[in-house]
Amino acid sequence: MISIKASGILLHPTSLPSQFGSGDIGNASYKFVDWLVKVGQTYWQMLPVGEVGPSNSPYTSCSAFAGNHLLIDLEELAKQGWLKPKELIPDPQFNSGHADFEIVKPYRLQKLQLAAKRFFSKADSVSRSEYVDFCQSEQHWLEDFALFKAIEHHEQNRAWNQWPEKYVNRHPETLSKAKSLYADEVDFCKFCQWCFYRQWMLLKKYANDRGIQIVGDVPIFVSYQSADVWEHQELFELDASGNPIIVAGVPPDFFSESGQLWGNPLYRWDIHERTSYAWWTERLKHAIRFFDLVRIDHFRGFAGYWAIPAGAPDARVGQWMPGPGKKLFKAFQKVFDNLPIIAEDLGLITPDVIELRDRFKMPGMRILQFAFGGNDSNTYLPHHYIANTVAYTGTHDNDTTVGWWNSAPEHEKNYARYYLSTDGHDINWAAISALSASKANTVIFPLQDVLGLNSDSRMNIPGKAWGNWEWRFSWEQLQDSYTERFEQITNVNNRNPRIKN
Repeated sequence: MISIKASGILLHPTSLPSQFGSGDIGNASYKFVDWLVKVGQTYWQMLPVGEVGPSNSPYTSCSAFAGNHLLIDLEELAKQGWLKPKELIPDPQFNSGHADFEIVKPYRLQKLQLAAKRFFSKADSVSRSEYVDFCQSEQHWLEDFALFKAIEHHEQNRAWNQWPEKYVNRHPETLSKAKSLYADEVDFCKFCQWCFYRQWMLLKKYANDRGIQIVGDVPIFVSYQSADVWEHQELFELDASGNPIIVAGVPPDFFSESGQLWGNPLYRWDIHERTSYAWWTERLKHAIRFFDLVRIDHFRGFAGYWAIPAGAPDARVGQWMPGPGKKLFKAFQKVFDNLPIIAEDLGLITPDVIELRDRFKMPGMRILQFAFGGNDSNTYLPHHYIANTVAYTGTHDNDTTVGWWNSAPEHEKNYARYYLSTDGHDINWAAISALSASKANTVIFPLQDVLGLNSDSRMNIPGKAWGNWEWRFSWEQLQDSYTERFEQITNVNNRNPRIKN
């Protein structure tokens, strides 16, 4: 349960300003923390920070534990002496308004390779010792992740079950030889993870010391092409050849006649139960080292999930299957006194999902953009919120508030005009004010809404495979008038814990 009344901003680090094509956890992150403090905020919420897949989605990571090497601060590596200033000349094709990952990825990767080479050839004893300590403490996931990435590269990025049988079945002697054969690539991967880890922990301490809590995001499912599935094949619904048997998605609904076929392999919850949910507990423990709170995406899957036969053309042929329910969260309670979880309880929510959420006092979510399509009984309207709720104007999957307004049906606009007491010209501020004045203890606003940006600045369009996750802002957009107005709304509604009321 979140008991303090406060607010925050949703912004992924890749959206921060940077001269290197995409935001990272360098100087701009610290500057953003300072801005959050200035405007009286408490939370910085972001998307998953793991390594991204081919579509650049942070929700399709190749590891539930690894950090995204694209977020590593290159300038800090230069301060360590592992990069030279002349090697940090930005690519002229970089765009300050969006991240072109086709250009960003090879640029940043090449710099990291140079830094790793210098680290392993001339790093001082203190840095080497810290690196070794990190590799030992994270061995339980790092060894297999680094080897997975190395083998994947040499197998031309083929799915892991298409690798030679000796790799698919993880013969110990074969894996030991592979670690020696691909030692340079394994070491490079470990170096990147160490750099991410130490930079992240410095940023988190800076934020926490200033009263800013970082809210992370944990997807319920993992990607098939991941070190997790390859390493723990027994924990997933796979056949003897490593092929998925049933996969994840959601059934047909108002938004999609054929449902959504995500394709993630589903968990063998019976096997997880036999291990006292050790893998999931370790995953949450790992996340809480990086974040103060975590939002678990598709929380309803713990109560019941939609199982689709692998190879099905769409999600219509799936069926509901029972999730682990309270047994999993009882296992979590043995590790955490208070579960630091925000339940993403959007979509088709049944009574068992609500019961699970409330039994363990986890806050659910409310989205203001969903509030105006019905009548006064709509639970997304702010006057229905309870204290243990996290309310948003919109999430990364929604349009910006201005974009939503510009495309909303007229009946929704009419209701919003009445309910929010606005003519629509400042719809973003009307929405921010309504949430801030609500009973929800926690309210989160995408930075795009504070800046009053339109649909061109949305982060993701669900169902669109390419071109998402690219939005970036500039410091010039944070005008003083926006900052002052946001701070005033925060203070008037007693959401700045630094001010004694």
